Amino acid sequence: MPVIAVINQKGGSGKSSTAVHLVAWLHKQGAQCLLIDADGQRTSSIWLESLGQSIESKVIQDPDTLLDALPKLADEYQWIVIDGPANLSEATRAAILWADLAAVPCQPTGVDLASAGDTVRLIKQAQKIRGGLPQAALFLSRAVKGTRLKGEASEVLGAIPDTTLLSTIIHQRQIVADGFGQGATVFSMSGSPAGIAAREYASLFKEMMELLKDA
Repeated sequence: MPVIAVINQKGGSGKSSTAVHLVAWLHKQGAQCLLIDADGQRTSSIWLESLGQSIESKVIQDPDTLLDALPKLADEYQWIVIDGPANLSEATRAAILWADLAAVPCQPTGVDLASAGDTVRLIKQAQKIRGGLPQAALFLSRAVKGTRLKGEASEVLGAIPDTTLLSTIIHQRQIVADGFGQGATVFSMSGSPAGIAAREYASLFKEMMELLKDA
């Protein structure tokens, strides 16, 4: 079954938020999902547990354990989403070696763009070993509307060869950050800000599904 790894070596990119919302969105579609939390901060697994939904999660931070577990777990679930660590560790490499899609969130800043480039280089190393997998999908995350940086960052990411820049942009919204403390995702929260954020995430995830379908 498809494995999606959400990875970036830089913290604060929206990696865990994306992973949690992705499994919540897949669960809404009726899919049997598993979230693997490989990040030492355990943000995604703690968040997911607070949702009170029947979405399973496992904390696996050891790279050897992750490599051994993934082929077995892939037979048990329709979808596996990995929240990678905020570094390019051996656990990140293990996730990439089993992923069908590596999704890389990137904030529109110079530091984050450089970090995304390092992450893509690691993905390309895995692609050489695996004959093209995982697919690399980059997207702007936590972007601020009306800023020049957003457009410039899109140009930089779009110019990275052998990757796909997803057209959906996830904008910085307080409602997303509030979800962790409220034990919710934007898909279950009320109000206009939650609705707008939910539409952005849904659009992003549909793009990911199209990439996997075309693979």
